[in-house]
Amino acid sequence: MEGLRLEIVTPDKVVLQADVDYVGAPGVDGEFGVLAGHIPLLAALSIGGMYYRQGVQTRWAFVSGGFAEVADNKVTVLAEAAELADEIDVDRAQQAYERAKARLEEQRPETDIMRAQFAMRRALGRISTASR
Repeated sequence: MEGLRLEIVTPDKVVLQADVDYVGAPGVDGEFGVLAGHIPLLAALSIGGMYYRQGVQTRWAFVSGGFAEVADNKVTVLAEAAELADEIDVDRAQQAYERAKARLEEQRPETDIMRAQFAMRRALGRISTASR
């Protein structure tokens, strides 16, 4: 059986290029998985942790929206932001969560509620992914 190539790319950098056995990603309609030989697919990604298996090891990465393209035994993740789990600064993510929570609790008219909710979801996703 052929292998699967995974690339995670943001506007700023290539986060990961690796040969893997399996990819699980947070689609906007729910999690989806990809093995070698998968049919072509283009899926919108949600905020959250994605994982990939290399042999018996499972590794995690955080993605903040974007798209995943599957074609010819290659998964290309084009994300707005992405980090490998072991590179996430949990203290910084916790601070971002606290700031977003405070903005929502203040209920000031000038607060951009959607932006604060997005920041909170992103921070929680980073914290959750880092703990895997």
